[in-house]
Amino acid sequence: MKAVNAVFMTDRGRIRQNNEDNGGIFTNLDGNRLAIVADGMGGHRAGDVASSMTVNHLQKMWEETKGIETADQAEQWLKNHIQEVNKLVYEHARVNPECDGMGTTIEAVIVTSTFTTIAHVGDSRCYILNDIGYKQLTEDHTLVNELVRTGQITKEDAEHHPRKNVILRALGTELEIKIDIKTIMFEEGDYLLLCSDGLSNKVSEKKMIEVLESEDSLEEKAASLIKIANENGGEDNITLIILQYDDYNERG
Repeated sequence: MKAVNAVFMTDRGRIRQNNEDNGGIFTNLDGNRLAIVADGMGGHRAGDVASSMTVNHLQKMWEETKGIETADQAEQWLKNHIQEVNKLVYEHARVNPECDGMGTTIEAVIVTSTFTTIAHVGDSRCYILNDIGYKQLTEDHTLVNELVRTGQITKEDAEHHPRKNVILRALGTELEIKIDIKTIMFEEGDYLLLCSDGLSNKVSEKKMIEVLESEDSLEEKAASLIKIANENGGEDNITLIILQYDDYNERG
């Protein structure tokens, strides 16, 4: 029997008054999982409005869904429902002046026993740890990443760039949104880490690997990563999901 073990954890961090991140792990009528990390941004406390609207809507839609058997169906489901959410957040910001300019990043991952489909907008990230190594599966939609990609600055320059926080793509900021979607094989022993930039800006990939490969439980691994991010400054909210692919037939 195949299973995906999962843990969701979020923390306000050491500096921020509020936690504008949101997320969770939800199960549909077929028993498949949807994992979401959303990092809200914009006007006053509007970031938490954007991220919670996004997560709540996708959770409701997913829990009423069945019959996703192929990668094409999973990709279409994510495209359709994330576009829906984008319009909801955009319209809410238009009619509520205190929410003007709000938006949210999103990592949304559908996990089945045969494939995993990832939808991505913004600068939250999805990483995979498998036999090949550790790899970031998503491309940050940020100004500095665009500058790195086009060879205008180096990766090292990007770390300390004064406009590091400028996001080029977020849910709710425009009526139509371009979503990066990919499907991967997620196999026995693999880990997926979804996280907001409150984690990825503060914890090195080397340290992430060290924690994921430890003998700790998933909950302990998640708590360790949040603790390290806070010890390294904790200036932002910190949110993560760890997914571990397990195969009980292989266990003694």
